[in-house]
This record gives sequence, C-alpha cells and structure tokens, in this order.
Amino acid sequence: MTPREVLQRVRRIEIGTRRAVAGTLSGQYHSVFKGRGMDFSEVRAYHPGDEVRSIDWNVTARTGHLHVKRFVEERELTVMVLCDLSGSADFGSGERTKAEVAAEIAALVAMSAVANGDRVGLVLFTDRVERFVPPRKGRRHALRIVSEILQARPASRGTSLTAALEFLRKALPRRTVAFVLSDFLEAGPFASPWPGGRPPAFPFERALRIAARKHDLIPVRLGDRLESDLPAAGVAWVEDPETGAVTRLDLSRAVRERFRAAVQAEDQALTRLFARLQLDHAAVRADDADYVTPLVAFFRARARRHG
Repeated sequence: MTPREVLQRVRRIEIGTRRAVAGTLSGQYHSVFKGRGMDFSEVRAYHPGDEVRSIDWNVTARTGHLHVKRFVEERELTVMVLCDLSGSADFGSGERTKAEVAAEIAALVAMSAVANGDRVGLVLFTDRVERFVPPRKGRRHALRIVSEILQARPASRGTSLTAALEFLRKALPRRTVAFVLSDFLEAGPFASPWPGGRPPAFPFERALRIAARKHDLIPVRLGDRLESDLPAAGVAWVEDPETGAVTRLDLSRAVRERFRAAVQAEDQALTRLFARLQLDHAAVRADDADYVTPLVAFFRARARRHG
C-alpha cells in the first residue's frame, strides 16, 4: 500500500472501531482489566467500621486522634499488542487477510486502552522481532500502532512465538496485559500431524509458560475456514507460505476429511495448552464479517471468571 492508502485504511479502521469501543468494548475492558495494585490517596479521620490494619499510627500519635490511610485502585496499565506478521498471516479466503484482521483487532485494543488512560505498545514479529513500538498514551499513538501493522514489510516469512515472548519478558520488566495476535502456526499450515500419530507439540509452550508467570497473556488465535476445509480441487500443488515448500496433494474427499480432523486435533491440543496455563483466549476467523462479537463474548466470559 502507498502511504496515502495506508492513511485512508487507518482512518476507515478508526471510524469502524470507534462505535464498538465507545458502545461496548471500553466498558468491558475497564471491568475486566485491573490496575497494578492500590495507590495511596490520603489520610483521613477514623470512622467506625474502618479496618484496624489501615490505621496510620504515626499520624494518630501526632494528632491524638485515630486516622486511617485511604487507598484507591491504581488503574493505569501497560498494554502490549504482539502481532504475528509471518507468511501465513497474508492468507485470507474472504475480503481480509489475517494480518488485516489483526490490525483491526489491534485498533480495538489500542482504542480501548487509551480511552481508559492506559499506555499501549506494539511488537511485530515473524521468526524474529521485526519492530518494537514502546507503550505510550493517546489517540495518535493508537493510530500509529494500526499504521505500523498495515505498512509493515517483514524481513522474514517464518514464525517464532518464542522470540516474541522472550522479547516481551526482557523489554517490559513490569507486569503488562499482552494480547498475542497469531495463528499459532510455527511450521506452516500443512505441518499438522495426521490423526493417530503423536499429539501436536508446540515449540513455544515453554516460552508461553514463562511469560505467563510475569504478564497477563491473552492469546487471540486468527484462523480462516479454508485452513481446515480444503477445496475439492483434485490434484493440486500447494506452497507453504512460510517455508516455501511445495507439496503435491490429491484433494480427494478422504484426504480432505483427514486433513480437517488433523487441524481440529491441533486446535483442541492448543486449547488444552491454554487451559493448562490458565490463559483466557479468544478465536477470530478472517473470513467472518463480524470479528467484534467474539471479542465481546471473550471479555464478558473473562469478567464472569475473574469477577
């Protein structure tokens, strides 16, 4: 895209996400994500019913009257968007690719964050960290994040979630809310094992576990219908968008059913991994016209679990 086209696209995304943020997601965001802790506000006179442990004994001794410390929730958060721009992100069977949907989801997250006074940053990654935008506040900064995703020209086509998660852990010393926008395919979409073999092994599992101890990780899995439902195209040559490997496939009904079962098995294994690590996650399909509803459902479900 030309710079002019990028600006037009960013503007369309801003207009399209503004209503969702103002009407639904902003309130859900505020209720779901809590601040880093409690911040000291003031010392006031003791009232019956106040907790004894909140008494400020220094002020009490100085004044001769009971005083308590008052705390308020420290609302400001740091929100990071980790966006997968590997070769498989360029795929989409509908009007948008997974990368374009990721840009729109990033806009929703960023706009919700700045509307609540939080800082938001960005990590673009393939099999390496391609770009890091430090977290800041403000609408212009949120729009910059969307623009960075849309105009990115990655140097690599591969995927390494481990590289992105390790960078997050080292670059952000304090706890953050980190949205990981990815299809979670590290070996390309045609590397899934056939049913009956060993369960799928995820090379990023250890990095995910370590990062989850420090940060509030929220995986958002981006998919597409054609990644599991192969077309009835007879014999076809299929190129893996990440490795460049070309495979000759006989897309007969039996093969397509086996492939669909393999993809479903991998999806289920990934869902179980997220559950073991106690990670709330969402799934969005690039070929669906509505990607806001799944995110709203995710926020509401998370609010119920953590409320």
